[in-house]
Amino acid sequence: MLTLRKANERGHFNHGWLDTHHSFSFAGYYDERFMGFSALRVINEDRVSPQSGFGTHSHKDMEILTYVLSGSITHRDSMGNEQSLSSGEFQIMSAGSGITHSEFNLLDTPLHFYQIWIEPNELGINPRYEQKSFDTHESKTLILSPNATDQSFKVYQDMYLWRYQNITNEHFSIKPKRRAYIQVVRGSLEIASAHTQAFCTQTSDGVMCCAEESFSLKGLDSENEVLIFDLP
Repeated sequence: MLTLRKANERGHFNHGWLDTHHSFSFAGYYDERFMGFSALRVINEDRVSPQSGFGTHSHKDMEILTYVLSGSITHRDSMGNEQSLSSGEFQIMSAGSGITHSEFNLLDTPLHFYQIWIEPNELGINPRYEQKSFDTHESKTLILSPNATDQSFKVYQDMYLWRYQNITNEHFSIKPKRRAYIQVVRGSLEIASAHTQAFCTQTSDGVMCCAEESFSLKGLDSENEVLIFDLP
């Protein structure tokens, strides 16, 4: 079954410097229907004003992926890393046994990014940080995998994350007893499965996929982008 999570139904807060949307319960947003999905705990879409950001704060035992859509974010952490992440770049951080960090938009232009939290299958690991630019010309790119396959980031969980761009028609297979989550980054697409009639998705919509062997995606815009999570 495919379940649509409309963009305008997410948790939403505008703090002035931060305009944020939460796909799952987070901070001041709570909905017992949306506490996460499989190993996915957080999908936040954030817009940060110029010269603003998140002060030093701590994390533990969480895999945290950041994907910058526009602007630049500067990361500083207790391991001594200080890096800037620009439009199109990804960053993975394993909080593991514990880490503190800050994230700021030091530019005079707005910052727009996704931050995704994944519950790990190993606790207390050594914290780590890595960032990378993937080939933007590839229509299908593996971003996360348990074994860092095909130059993807390693993630401490039995899951995979794919980025698809400019889809015309795509078929995605799901192994038995696994689930999928589709996050539309931009554009409009049609999605269907054996148990769900075709429906349209728009920018920032999400789709939960359970008890399906596969689903199909059809691009309705010439430019589109989706993140597809293959989950336990």
